[in-house]
Amino acid sequence: MYDKINKINRLLNDTFGIPKRSKKLPDPVDLLIATILSQNTNDKNSYQAYKNIKEKFKNWDEVADLPLKKIERTIKVAGLGKQKSKAIKNFLKTIKDKMKPPSASIAKASAKQAKSGKIKLDYFSEMNNDEILIELTSFKGIGIKTASCVLLFSLDRNICPVDTHVHRTLNRIGLVQTKSPEKTFSIINKHLPEGIAHQFHTNLIRLGREICKAAKPKCTICPLLHICRYDEKNLDPLSVQIKNDFMLLDEIH
Repeated sequence: MYDKINKINRLLNDTFGIPKRSKKLPDPVDLLIATILSQNTNDKNSYQAYKNIKEKFKNWDEVADLPLKKIERTIKVAGLGKQKSKAIKNFLKTIKDKMKPPSASIAKASAKQAKSGKIKLDYFSEMNNDEILIELTSFKGIGIKTASCVLLFSLDRNICPVDTHVHRTLNRIGLVQTKSPEKTFSIINKHLPEGIAHQFHTNLIRLGREICKAAKPKCTICPLLHICRYDEKNLDPLSVQIKNDFMLLDEIH
C-alpha cells in the first residue's frame, strides 16, 4: 500500500500541483473551531462564519462564556448552528473552566492557562498523535476528522484526515475497501509515506470535488483513470478545465 499511495500522490501532484501552505501554522484552537464550522457546508460559508466569530469577539475566552444562542446567531451562515455552537462552547468552556481533566497533560496545561488567561493547546506539542486524537475526541462534537485536521494543519504531523471526498475516492480507486471514513483513516495512516500528508489530503479533496464526484464522476479527465478500480466509470467525452478551488484550512490564521 505504501508504494500505491506514493504513486497516487505523484499522479495527483502532476495534475493539481503541490498545494501551497502558509509558513506560519494556524493556532490549534483556531483550526479546531474552523474545522467544526466546516462540517456539512462549503468552505466559503464556513470561512465566513469563522471570520464572523473572530471579528465580533476579542478571544476564545469571551466566546466560551457566551450564551449558546449568541454563538449560534454568529455562525448561522455555516448551517447546523445549534449542533456546532454546542460543540464549540463545550470545548472552550471545558478548557477554560479547568474541569476535571481527561489526562495529566491537560492538568499540567491548566496551570499555564490560569496565568495567561487564554485558551491554548500549546501542550499538544509534547504529545504524540494517538494521545492528541484521544484527547480531542473525548469532547462531545469533536470527531476523528476534526482532531486529525488539527494534527495536520496546526501541528504539521504526517496525518491524513479523511472526509467524505477522501473516503469516496480512495474506495473507488481500490486502495481501501471500507464502509466509513473512520476505518479509511485508520488504514491509510498506518501506511502513509513520510512528509506527504498535506499534499495527499488536499489533492484527494480536489479530486473528489472537481472530478471524482459522488454522482457522474468525470472519469475521462481523471489522472488516476488507468489505475482506478471503480466499476461504474463515466466515460462520456467531455471538456473540463481543472480549477484552483478555495481550501479552507490553509486560509485559517
